[in-house]
Amino acid sequence: MKNLTLSLLITTFCITSATATSGQIKKLDVEFADTDWNGIAVPQGQQCLKFGGDKPATPRLKISDVPAGTTAIIMEYSDKAYKPMDNGGHGKLAYRVGPYTTHFIIPAIKGHTFELPATFYSVSAHQGPDWDKAGAYMPPCSGGNKHPYQVLVKAVKQQGPQVTIFVQQVLEMGLY
Repeated sequence: MKNLTLSLLITTFCITSATATSGQIKKLDVEFADTDWNGIAVPQGQQCLKFGGDKPATPRLKISDVPAGTTAIIMEYSDKAYKPMDNGGHGKLAYRVGPYTTHFIIPAIKGHTFELPATFYSVSAHQGPDWDKAGAYMPPCSGGNKHPYQVLVKAVKQQGPQVTIFVQQVLEMGLY
């Protein structure tokens, strides 16, 4: 079966998505590394500062079945009930990995800041700096209106402006 590619120009990145062939992994295994995150409800204190968040941060993620050649994991955080904050509107972060790393835990990143550890970089900051404090990631911030939050996790290979998406997986963060 031939590899199929789709090229898209997104801001300064050229994104390529390759379908899996018979020898490739078709699904990334993503789960929460902490029991506080259960995918049903956003844990108390993990909402944005505007609504009383207490040191809110991204959930730690346990990642496995990472395709060979992956150089980064991109995480796109979204509020699925509010279009301006969907499709990564709560921030897009990337975590650098070695090309032969198959499993690891991605540490939590504080909300409302641009100060990221050296293993991370911001793909795009959250889209609501006027709603709450600016930063690379905005924690769930719907005021408890039961909006569904999720993170789209992508295993990618990045070479300069060229980004190839190997595989992606959605993880439901819960309602807030």
